Amino acid sequence: MSYQVLARKWRPRNFEELVGQGHVLKTLINALENGRLHHAYLFTGTRGVGKTTIARILARCLNCEAGITAKPCGECSACKEISEGRFIDLIEVDAASRTKVEDTRELLDNVQYSPSRGRFKIYLIDEVHMLSNHSFNALLKTLEEPPPHVKFLLATTDPQKLPVTILSRCLQFNLKNLTPEKLVEHLVHILRAEKIDFEESSLWQLGRAAQGSARDCLTLLDQAIGFCEGALTEQAVGEFLGNLDHSIISALMEALISEDAASLLSAVARAAEDSPDFTLVLHELQAWLQRVAIAQVLPEAIDNTQGERDELLKHAATLPAEKLHLFYQIALKGREEMPWATDARSGLEMTLLRMLAFVPAGVPHPPTHSLARKSRSTSSETTEEKKKPLNKPLEMMVRAPSSTTHDLQTTPGIEIAEQAATEHFVERKFEEIVTKSEATIEPEHQELTALEALSDQSDSSGENVPSKSIAHPSLNTTLPSLDELNASNWLTVFNALPITGITQSLASNMQVKSVEGTTISLFLDTNKASLYNEEQRLRLEQGLNQVFLCPIKLEIFEGEPTHETPAQFKQRILFEQQQDAEAAFTEHPLVQSLQNDLGMTIVTGSIKPIKFFKL
Repeated sequence: MSYQVLARKWRPRNFEELVGQGHVLKTLINALENGRLHHAYLFTGTRGVGKTTIARILARCLNCEAGITAKPCGECSACKEISEGRFIDLIEVDAASRTKVEDTRELLDNVQYSPSRGRFKIYLIDEVHMLSNHSFNALLKTLEEPPPHVKFLLATTDPQKLPVTILSRCLQFNLKNLTPEKLVEHLVHILRAEKIDFEESSLWQLGRAAQGSARDCLTLLDQAIGFCEGALTEQAVGEFLGNLDHSIISALMEALISEDAASLLSAVARAAEDSPDFTLVLHELQAWLQRVAIAQVLPEAIDNTQGERDELLKHAATLPAEKLHLFYQIALKGREEMPWATDARSGLEMTLLRMLAFVPAGVPHPPTHSLARKSRSTSSETTEEKKKPLNKPLEMMVRAPSSTTHDLQTTPGIEIAEQAATEHFVERKFEEIVTKSEATIEPEHQELTALEALSDQSDSSGENVPSKSIAHPSLNTTLPSLDELNASNWLTVFNALPITGITQSLASNMQVKSVEGTTISLFLDTNKASLYNEEQRLRLEQGLNQVFLCPIKLEIFEGEPTHETPAQFKQRILFEQQQDAEAAFTEHPLVQSLQNDLGMTIVTGSIKPIKFFKL
């Protein structure tokens, strides 16, 4: 007897033998058992996932002599003839070779005649997307209203090419690619039945190489059995598939972690001895980095199917996360640029050397925004050093008449004007605030500290969006007790609340109404009431629990605040800053000289205040 390839020998003959596709099988089995049969079925998916196989099993289910069933007997003449491909009432058509409209019309000439042997006459059209538009038009009417004894089973790898008129007349089933786990499980079953020894790690290589196709997986298994001449081993299967030895990837990772360029290039030279696909080397390195990233956040998610778990966990422990993600991004970019390299090996080497050249120096500490903290760290400086103007340009635009051709942005006079405006504003605010930062902040100065916190995260556009950060302990801001809480000191409590987003925005538009025991009643500005819901109340309540270290019950009332809310406070301060900035700039003698002598004008709204609390 001639040898039969594994893909044909182990083709499923019933739904129980199918691997995966449970979402399709459940629908078909329920339809068969309940007698809810459609006249046209469309199976889509990539090659080798079971489209034609499911169609043939469905044909057996419909024509089994035991009756319409989800479990055909496999023993009757109809089941045997369908399995052998010689059942007269199962007409299989390869649409790729019969694309003309004449072929379709010839095929449909016999539709009206009853089946010769079976219960249904079944048309199985494979790669149906290859039919011409005229063929689809010829098929359309019959597909919509076929005789009761006719069923259409269509299969395609490219459903996008089918007209919507065809798609709308079929029950469509999208078959999924099979996971390596399911393919390996299937291979283990087959090899044990064939009595062939194997190493499980070798099967994982085949399962990944098949890319979700069961037929491709069995074809590769046939080749691997012929190559190995006996037991399937990891090394032999890897050599047959052309896979890269994972020890090379491990060596590359060790060199990257230790920042050793010599070892890095040595590992590339080792890989070059086997004449590999250097793009594949970069692909495998990227896959390794991805698994290391998972190991850093969820070590238990890493399996040991490839015997690499210990190495992955080791690299996850020694490689900083910022380096890891930078390496992954560089590898991804390197794969895109590989076709433009002088040759594949040099492209790989340059990508790896780039990983060493652009090593991050670590995550910087958040910048310090508070002038009070800055003054403490520089208490030994002289008063003149503290008042030294900052080398930070004022955001501005100056419009010149059309006759002026030189670039004003490079004019030294403009730089002087910017520096003068900066000095005027910053000096005054610096003197007002820094001198008070050395002592404990008195109640009348608490709003200044709140301003610093409110403006730490304000956006660069200058919009009055409520934002803040939690007050730093070095500010010595004294929070009121729960009994002392009122509308006047709500700003200080708001500054300490660990809340963000919409909850923070709502809280900035609130005012204390009353405090009774551990129950706090707040007024919410009517204009913001549409954003309020129970979830926001709970978040604000949790924030107050953390501030006062006791369980707080919160009650929110809609109304018009009678005291200044944090949002109104910030808006007022920003308005005053804007006025100060415009006055400091427009009153400068040099700016007035440019206006009078050169006819220059200041663009309205182009002058932006320097936020002294951001220095």
